[in-house]
Amino acid sequence: MRVLLVEDNPTLANSLTDALTHARFAVDCMHDGEAADHVLRTQDYALVILDLGLPKLDGLEVLRRLRQRRNPVPVLILTAHGSVEDRVKGLDLGADDYLAKPFELTELEARARALIRRSHGHEGTRMECGPLAYDSVDRSFRLDGEPLALTPRERAVLEVLILRNGRAINKETLSEKIFGIDESVNPDAIEIYVHRLRKKLEKSTAAIVTLRGLGYLLEAKTPPASQA
Repeated sequence: MRVLLVEDNPTLANSLTDALTHARFAVDCMHDGEAADHVLRTQDYALVILDLGLPKLDGLEVLRRLRQRRNPVPVLILTAHGSVEDRVKGLDLGADDYLAKPFELTELEARARALIRRSHGHEGTRMECGPLAYDSVDRSFRLDGEPLALTPRERAVLEVLILRNGRAINKETLSEKIFGIDESVNPDAIEIYVHRLRKKLEKSTAAIVTLRGLGYLLEAKTPPASQA
């Protein structure tokens, strides 16, 4: 999942980026409100982690502009310990959750996963597509009840597809969600991971199909009718 982290403290920003990357999120990091506002106008994210005390444009204004554009991306705000007024303002402006500093990295990761699940309409931790099952707590896949061995990139691609809940996603958007803003990455690299996943799913009824002009879609195929 692709996450935007907006934090002006370099040490904290690096620490959070490392933790989220280790938790298998693709992270873009901005250090001021103007940069965050700009990227949120042009890029698509699964979650925004937003500090309120930002230079150039404060976090509340970034949030206000985001919701004014009717962007529904879930927002987790980071606040200084005891700043109740800012928490209330943030929630009133459309933030989905808040976390007071200092906080444990494990709690940040758990809240991030919960907000992303909720934004996709999945309050539970388990999702299925035919024989393919996904557990969003440990981000693991099982196929026909057995663990499915995946590389980190393969897992990230399959995770995006299953969270789309039957909606297609084009190659460019899928690439952005996996690799973040990285102009050195060719979107065609996604085809490699899709090919590998198809090989791992080929003996099941779960399949990644290509819809012309729309992109990739994860679906459960109807098994052939048995012959009497």
